[in-house]
Formats: sequence, C-alpha cells, structure tokens
Amino acid sequence: MPLPAGDDRNADQIAYWNGPGGQRWSDRQEAQDILLSPVSEILIARIAAKAGDRVLDIGCGCGGLAIALARQVAPGGSVLGIDISAPMLAQARQVAPVGCPVEFVLADATVHPFTPASFDLLVSRFGVMFFADPVASFANMRKALKPGGRVVFACWREPKANPWMIAPLQAVYRHVPKLPEMAPEDPGPFAFASEARVSRILAEAGFRDVALEPQALSLDIAIGKGLDAAVQSAFEIGPASRALEGHSPETREAARQSVRDLLAQHQTGDSVTLPGSIWLVTAHA
Repeated sequence: MPLPAGDDRNADQIAYWNGPGGQRWSDRQEAQDILLSPVSEILIARIAAKAGDRVLDIGCGCGGLAIALARQVAPGGSVLGIDISAPMLAQARQVAPVGCPVEFVLADATVHPFTPASFDLLVSRFGVMFFADPVASFANMRKALKPGGRVVFACWREPKANPWMIAPLQAVYRHVPKLPEMAPEDPGPFAFASEARVSRILAEAGFRDVALEPQALSLDIAIGKGLDAAVQSAFEIGPASRALEGHSPETREAARQSVRDLLAQHQTGDSVTLPGSIWLVTAHA
C-alpha cells in the first residue's frame, strides 16, 4: 500500500494510520459516523456551507463530513478531503455517491502543495490534532484559503471531560499496565485540549478572530445496539484497545468483563450513553 509523501516528523502518524490502526477505523466507518453524528451536526450547522463554496476537509478519514458538505455546496461547489490514511480514503471513495462533488487525496497537509487562495472554508472533524508541528501545518493550510476564508473544526477537550473514551480505559487498567504517558502537546486525540495552545497555534500560523466554544455531548457508544456492542466498540478502537494490544486472551477477557460491568451502569435500553466534550474552533484567514 503506497504511503503519502510527508513531513518526516509526521512519519509515526503516517505509519499508524496506514497500518492496523487505520484499518480498524476504516472497518468501523459506519458505526463511527453514527457515534459522532452529534459532533457532525454541530459542525455542519456552524460551517453553514452554501452552493458554490469550495471546502477543504483536513484529516477527512472515511469521508463522512466531506460527503455531507458536498451535498450542501452543489451545484457549483466542491469538497476536497485530504488524509494520510490510505485505508480510510479507500473507504471514503467507496461510500461517496456517484456524482457527488467530492474528491479525496492521500497527502500530508503539512507539506501538500495546495493551490493558493482556492478554498472558501477549511474544516475538520478531529483531523488536526496529529501534526508534529501544528503551526507549520496550519500555515501551509492557510495558503489554500481565500483572503477572509473561514476555519471551522472540532477537537476534543481534556480527557476528564470525555468519559466516553477514558472510562473504559480506567476499567482496563485494572488488568494491564498503563500506557506510556503522553505530554500534553504530543500528537494525539487530546493534543488540542488546551484553549490557550490552540489559540496560539492558529495565531502564529496567521489566522485571526480565533474563538473556541466548549460543546457538551452525550455519546451512545452502543449506537443503539445494546451493551455488547458498547463493549465491542471500546475493544476495537480508542485508548482501551491500545492498552490491551499484545496481552493474553485471559487478560483480555478479564478486562472485557470489567468494561462490561462499568458500561452496564450507563445502560438505558439499547443505549449506553456517556458524556463527552469538544472545542468548536472558528477563525479567519
């Protein structure tokens, strides 16, 4: 499978998202789009794309947001989704409707030669927290925006505000050692948790009118399919899944029971709902 040319400092991320990790996310595309639909609804409402707009979706993954926006900008507009993960882009191309004005490109947004001043909007749903040098990355992306072009993206707030991800991990830690501790600014899902850091990055990259709004969420990690589906979700992707990699079947089964006991406390009918929280970030070029 070909890997995108990229900044050498992003090599670890490129390797991860083109390996088993990226394939797991691709395999769960439909479930993840349902799980994260509350975030997509918030984003789409704030983006307010209109016919004729040209939209750049960074870290577009399996294409859910890009395809939704492509329907809004037609006729006359288009969406370019860019990602470093070949497995996820293969899934995006497969699910994109025929005739939908969306294109997907395998590339690293840190160094990709965007056509200058060619987009009205730069958007992302959790695709911008993985750059080794986010200032350089956003400076490169800014070149693609027209003067006055808008930025709208979602990123996760701190771990304690996202029990839907962290609670299963804590249950797993009863059985396995903790993952290596990441520094707050290391590339990863919580790299943009700090309001001050995000504001600084965007300002140094040349953006103005930077604003961050906290948005509380309730996420059904079972996606309406019951407790077993919620447990399986925690075991397939996310930090709990990573913590269990390489451990014995017996350890995994014990951890599974602990996660099940925990999630059962949050079950209502076929839903297992836990809190989450994002920053809704806006800015102008």
